[in-house]
Amino acid sequence: MIEPAWVGCLLLAGIAPLATAQSVSSGSGQAWPSRLIRIIVATSPPGGADVVARTVAPGLSERLGQQVVVENRAGASTMIGHEIAAKAPPDGYTLCMGISTLAINPATFRKVPYDALRDFAPITQAVKQALLLVVHPSFPVKTVKELVAIAKRQPGVINYSSPGFGTNPQMGMELFLYMTGTRLYHVPYRGGGESIIAVVSGHVPVTVASMLGTISNVRAGRLRALGVTSATRVPGAPDIPTIAEAGVPGYESAQWYGLVAPTGTPRDIILRVNKEAVAILRTPEIMERLANDGSQVVAGTPEEFGAFMRAETEKWAKVAKAAGIKPE
Repeated sequence: MIEPAWVGCLLLAGIAPLATAQSVSSGSGQAWPSRLIRIIVATSPPGGADVVARTVAPGLSERLGQQVVVENRAGASTMIGHEIAAKAPPDGYTLCMGISTLAINPATFRKVPYDALRDFAPITQAVKQALLLVVHPSFPVKTVKELVAIAKRQPGVINYSSPGFGTNPQMGMELFLYMTGTRLYHVPYRGGGESIIAVVSGHVPVTVASMLGTISNVRAGRLRALGVTSATRVPGAPDIPTIAEAGVPGYESAQWYGLVAPTGTPRDIILRVNKEAVAILRTPEIMERLANDGSQVVAGTPEEFGAFMRAETEKWAKVAKAAGIKPE
């Protein structure tokens, strides 16, 4: 498994309930929390959603006084994990690290087994994150312009990996292809971890991927970065140009992660988790760690996250239409 070195330490945390933890009502009259809480992540490790969830989980364990564990349920362009979370009992014991695909999938799939705006109660947007356009070191391109040139010479021949059809990395790449008038062949995998590993191992030459699961491989020389997808350079990797400045003016794409719960989860639980998660994310150490990996902490209110999710759903519907992506 390829992951930032600090992730392994986080896996050990979150195991000691605190006798002094404050409880709230679960809606059934029983104090919450009184047992283990799970955070479902709809991708495989070491993708960005997994890293953010495992960053938050130990602190929640400590602050809530119950063990909080991360459960990876990857597949079907994150729809498997998101569906499990959406249909879980709304009792506060199932949370989900929602991913950008909550807003993207309605534009790229005919049948989505949940309605993200109806079936999830937003808690807080955790981070927004630049993605990285990377290639295997053996692939003969070192710049965005060189990738565009070779793609134009060999339309549809070069493969690129993604965490699955309709994921933010795939949509980010499709936006890149649309804006450059090029074609690459899409090879979807079952999550961000598998997609990154496919390029690191040399099975696929190109991908757009979460910085959280990718920058450590760039620093180790296992991947070559061509550009970041954000509008400005990332503080944690200032030497990597934006795709816009590297040859595709106006290009911008971002990925986001945020905590949600099944609709119907009691409001006092939503507010309690929001309070604790925001405090964790705003810890200077956590903010610095995530910034180094290309993430900007948001940590806002449930209402702000809900409005953001609605805006993102509208945005990606327009992008899919402009790029000619037909729902599958």
